[in-house]
Amino acid sequence: MKRGRLPLTALRSFETAGRHLSFSRAAEELYVSQAAISRQIRELETFLRQPLFLRLHRRVELTDAGRRLHDQLVRSFDDIDRVLSELAMTPAQSVVRVSVEPSLAAVWLVPRLNRFRQLRPDLDVSLDVDPRLIDFRGDQPELALRFSAYATAWPRSDAERLASTVDSPVLSPALLASGPPLEKPVDLRHYTLLHEENRQGWARWFEAAGVPADAVPARGPMLADASLSKQAALLGHGVALGDLLQIGDELASGALVKPFEIDVASGAYWLVARNLRDLSEPAAAFADWIRSEFAKGRRVV
Repeated sequence: MKRGRLPLTALRSFETAGRHLSFSRAAEELYVSQAAISRQIRELETFLRQPLFLRLHRRVELTDAGRRLHDQLVRSFDDIDRVLSELAMTPAQSVVRVSVEPSLAAVWLVPRLNRFRQLRPDLDVSLDVDPRLIDFRGDQPELALRFSAYATAWPRSDAERLASTVDSPVLSPALLASGPPLEKPVDLRHYTLLHEENRQGWARWFEAAGVPADAVPARGPMLADASLSKQAALLGHGVALGDLLQIGDELASGALVKPFEIDVASGAYWLVARNLRDLSEPAAAFADWIRSEFAKGRRVV
């Protein structure tokens, strides 16, 4: 039978009456008159050319044909109800959850997120800003962005190298204009050095620049992460050892300047997941976008 000929209204009335074994209770449930229920069931019986109910004194019972049809309708309507409930509970907007370290989120990712929204307006991004490792359980993000000073593997996870981190001194043009000339690396001793987490970064850079360890005092504010270090540099509070990938926009706009061409590699950024080859469609789309954004950053650096 063609679906366009299915007597759907009559089938709904029959299923309800068969479930209650009562035309009057079916009418109450469907908010119609008992006469309307009786008429629709008679029309269905005429259509099928056989009775579906035995009309007894003050009650009705299903015939064998009626019981067969009713069992099928109950299963079908239950399946329809289940799917409709699932769809009603599904958010209209798909969400991809990403775990990201605080400094990378603040300095690099958040300023770029609007680009992803323009590319995929149907997807929302939920950021879990946390430096701790995750094991990608069902209640945790599907993707993570991490920094590591070493080529490392996260336990029970896939890790894809996105870009190397390259550090170099940066400062505001106003500070450079008002301070002593920076003609050679050792001249940085006349400036306040901004340290991120510890003083090892500057020690590595001065070693690469050929400056003796005792030539530059190991002093200056100790800041928690790269976002604070960059903000302090933009405000002219000192010279930061900036990750060129994270401060590429500020260098391009002239908000920060790079006085020396001496760069030092300090690690890499990684895309991490339980299985990078088996991501949901939203997570796979975000992962592809992240790869393209890091590729753009590598070309700039």
